[in-house]
Amino acid sequence: MERTNKQTGKTKDVGWQFGLRKTLPLSQESVWDFMFSGQGLKVWLGEPEQELEVKRHYKTKSGIDGLIRVFKPYSHIRMNWKKQNWDNLSTLQVRVMGDNKKATLSFHQEKLLDNKQREEMKAYWNEKITEIEKVLMDGKTTTR
Repeated sequence: MERTNKQTGKTKDVGWQFGLRKTLPLSQESVWDFMFSGQGLKVWLGEPEQELEVKRHYKTKSGIDGLIRVFKPYSHIRMNWKKQNWDNLSTLQVRVMGDNKKATLSFHQEKLLDNKQREEMKAYWNEKITEIEKVLMDGKTTTR
């Protein structure tokens, strides 16, 4: 029997990748609206220097840059994504799925260089999703 050394996050086609999901007790629409508001963009992307548009290069004040590939409102955005100190360009997809009672926010990043960069992004997106949840849930009024 042949033994394979499968490494978590390593794919045959897109190199190293990382994905993270969080389900929130909020509507898909409200989570999407937050993610693409000035406040939301500042949290997960960094403050863009110009408005985001499909097929247009973007850069944030924190040095993240890339190109918007796909933007489907209330569904997902797919973009090239590069940190200031990186030599490589990755692909990031942010998706919001759900209904008017709950939404799942998903970050999926591929074309990462190696496991070290994957671990860097795992820590990064875990921090961002925690911050997003905190902002969204602090603003939510609960009736129990």
